[in-house]
Amino acid sequence: MHVLNIWYSTRGLGKALAREFLLSGDRVVVASRRWYSELGYWFRSLMSPIILTQLSLTKAPSINGSFEGSPESVDMTVKELKDNLEEFMTKAGDSSRRKLQQAKVVGIPCNVCAPDDVQKLANFAVHELGSINIWINNAGMNKGFRPLLQFSDEDIRQIVSTNLVGSLLCTREAMQVMKNQYKGGHIFNMDGAGSGGSSTPLTAVYGSTKCGLRQLQASLLKECKRSKVGVHTASPGMVLTDLLLSGSSVKNKQMFNIICEHPETVARTLVPRMRVVKGTGKAINYLTPPRILLALVTAWLRRDRWFDAQGRALYAAEADRLRNWAENRTRFSFTDAMEMYTENTWVSVFSLSVVCAFIILSTSGSTFNGT
Repeated sequence: MHVLNIWYSTRGLGKALAREFLLSGDRVVVASRRWYSELGYWFRSLMSPIILTQLSLTKAPSINGSFEGSPESVDMTVKELKDNLEEFMTKAGDSSRRKLQQAKVVGIPCNVCAPDDVQKLANFAVHELGSINIWINNAGMNKGFRPLLQFSDEDIRQIVSTNLVGSLLCTREAMQVMKNQYKGGHIFNMDGAGSGGSSTPLTAVYGSTKCGLRQLQASLLKECKRSKVGVHTASPGMVLTDLLLSGSSVKNKQMFNIICEHPETVARTLVPRMRVVKGTGKAINYLTPPRILLALVTAWLRRDRWFDAQGRALYAAEADRLRNWAENRTRFSFTDAMEMYTENTWVSVFSLSVVCAFIILSTSGSTFNGT
């Protein structure tokens, strides 16, 4: 049995992950604040449940201070997740229903950038659940696409505080808890644009924070080499959330049609892999070579999938999408099957090679037409 803590905003990937963990029989704790972006910090433990924490702040967090929590936001999210659980239990079989009887969701206010709040959250999780064996940091703030010269001092402070300082504080707290546990635990930091050191024009601040997290990952791998704490990365790829869409152009949205997915689709793939992680230095990614290949070869079918030519959204609202959510989450996609049996094998390498060949042929198509 597992325990997980997720820190996320009132919508988007965090909430979708919360549902998936909850429907796996885990117990969830939700912590909420009002803010501008989607954030995520998750924990999990051997006791059984999932902890889900939600961050949403009315203004930028103070690194040294803390704000009053938002009990109303917590209560609303908890109620929604409980409704999701009850709905799923009515459609589940006897064995699944027995497993889901252990699932639970409760809430607590927290500010990720306030060390005292982060410590209180960890203490609350241990008190409620007994231990934590997985802690996932998924903080993300962008403030739109524009040159660095157009970012204000406050913009930069908010992005760095959210994406980097918050992850550092939560990672440190997770290590503090896990080092004293018999079976240790695992920490996930979320990748994003710039994680690999590549340039991120028009999102230079965001990219630099994600690159900093990758450096943190490399450092912690060595620091924790002989400890019981595993350090990993997770990458959701491109997800249709406010974080991605903020400041995006019509041209951006046409590309989103090809490569982006809804939060619940991504969560349905990531959560099962997060729940069974072992060792250290693992990378759990949604946008894998088989998925990239599938997106490229079917690009002509994906036009106007999420947005029309003018950039207007065509997809249904979250509430409408979730009407068939309980049924859809049980489906096993072709790419899921490929990845389950090809992870870390030559097939993944072959898939990546096909993707590269496709790109080369596509870009040089005009040359061949003239011969």
